[in-house]
Amino acid sequence: MWRDDLSREIWLSDVRLVLPGGVLERGSLRLEDGAIAEIVEGPAPHAAPTLRRLAGQGHTVIPGIIDLHGDMLEREVEPRPGAAFPLPMSIMELDKRLAAAGVTTAYAAISFAENARKGHIRTEDRARELVHAVGNLRGSLLVDFRIHARFDVTNARAAPILKELLRDGLVDLVSLNDHTPGQGQYRDLEAYMNFMERWQNMTRKEVQERLSERLAHAAEHPVSWDVVAEVTALARQAGLPIASHDDDTEQKVDLMQQLGAGLSEFPVTVKAAQEARKRGMSIIMGAPNALRGRSLTGNLSAVDALGQGLLDILASDYYPATLLQAAWQIGHQDLPLHEAVRLITFNPANAVGLEGHGRIAVGAQADLVVVSQEVHLKTCATLKAGRVIYWAEPQQKAALTFPKAL
Repeated sequence: MWRDDLSREIWLSDVRLVLPGGVLERGSLRLEDGAIAEIVEGPAPHAAPTLRRLAGQGHTVIPGIIDLHGDMLEREVEPRPGAAFPLPMSIMELDKRLAAAGVTTAYAAISFAENARKGHIRTEDRARELVHAVGNLRGSLLVDFRIHARFDVTNARAAPILKELLRDGLVDLVSLNDHTPGQGQYRDLEAYMNFMERWQNMTRKEVQERLSERLAHAAEHPVSWDVVAEVTALARQAGLPIASHDDDTEQKVDLMQQLGAGLSEFPVTVKAAQEARKRGMSIIMGAPNALRGRSLTGNLSAVDALGQGLLDILASDYYPATLLQAAWQIGHQDLPLHEAVRLITFNPANAVGLEGHGRIAVGAQADLVVVSQEVHLKTCATLKAGRVIYWAEPQQKAALTFPKAL
């Protein structure tokens, strides 16, 4: 692989290009200084000796994937209960997996949740540690890691910590969450208990005891909406996007928008999604949901939402590999490919104000993914600002070739 010299020009030649408004079946890109400098039809023109070529006939190039909500970092730190690993190591390992999945900008969703169980991975203290760890490593990571702070509105104790991080400029997106059983994602208590039995490997009796504890805690500690408003006011002052999470009613959507939310993440009912659409909010659903065709907890299907015009963005939720796979599936079953790819590139960039990202256009940042369908759909290479951050070395017969270091 060549040395990182972004002042040199690179041609990405003879590939299928997924552009914002359509697909160019055979085209080439000239990259210079980390940006897209030129787009031409057909193979790249004759290049001067100083130019390097990436030839990829038969391959497809899409913009780098932008993931607004990925829950993987907490599980990377503690993949099994009680088995916690160093934060830098965990972040860097996830960074590599994201690059291999074609993700070039990742909003790591970190939970500011109150949890009385000792050693639980989701606590406000652990959240602060993760935010600082990502900030310390940001300059050395492959992917552009950003912080998506998930503020559990039932946890007023987390507010001072989150405010501190907002004032320090360490947060990039704030979402408002309430996972109290009986509403939102877990409005169906029977579905909640079934899910907890499978996910936590608990007995029915243990689940019922946990449910009783959570409902009692919610009754004793009602949400302080004044505190929530203080947090969202700080986020708005910083110009940050705000998302609601698991909306289940029109009234909930109304409240969230009053607090400043412009994104509706994972609405759990058609009515909530319709209300979000009516109010001009961008609607985010999970790529795993879209790929599988159904919600893990029996809520609104992303495929059904798409069919009703109620889906703008796909997020990885808990599995980054599904982003590319879900977009490709939608692009062959439901939408033209370029419109499906916008769900993971242009639309999320536009929703959070990432100028010059999420598109293949002259002047845009050269965040790109080279995709192969020779046998199975896969990422062959990922480029961030014109620099290769992931390369699946092709077999001898593969069309994609990379020059050696100059």
